[in-house]
Amino acid sequence: MGFAARLLPAAVVGLVAVSTASHARPELGLWYDDSGDGAVEIYICNDDPNRLCGRIAWLKDPLTAEGTPKHDRYNPKPDLQNRPICGLPVIGNLGLMRDGTFDGGWIYDPKAGKSYSVALQLASPDQLVVTGYLGVKMMGKSFNWRRAGPEVQPCDGLPPA
Repeated sequence: MGFAARLLPAAVVGLVAVSTASHARPELGLWYDDSGDGAVEIYICNDDPNRLCGRIAWLKDPLTAEGTPKHDRYNPKPDLQNRPICGLPVIGNLGLMRDGTFDGGWIYDPKAGKSYSVALQLASPDQLVVTGYLGVKMMGKSFNWRRAGPEVQPCDGLPPA
């Protein structure tokens, strides 16, 4: 096998790696919610780069007044009320739209135990507009999330997404 034949596969692998890295979704990563009391990790769902999911990855106050980890106590399903808040899935099935935004997914509010439809739009590299709605997006409520820095340490024992 000639030198060029051996080099070609390595070059293709290198190009794929560079291409993948340069097209990483800017929405991915840790984002402080609008209150600053929590951070959500946005990640690719099920290896589908056109779908985003999210989970709570950090809490300012992860413990109750009694010193125990907070749980999903407001969930309307009693069998889910013992789930820890840290690591809790709160965004799912967001699909990439033609305009580059994400929509058609759901968002869960553990403080109220309610789910809504959700859309995400990157306003700047460090600002994400999160719109929760029921039925009509124009009637929804938008929140500005800001990108969390390296000072944010994920919840204890949280495995990679």
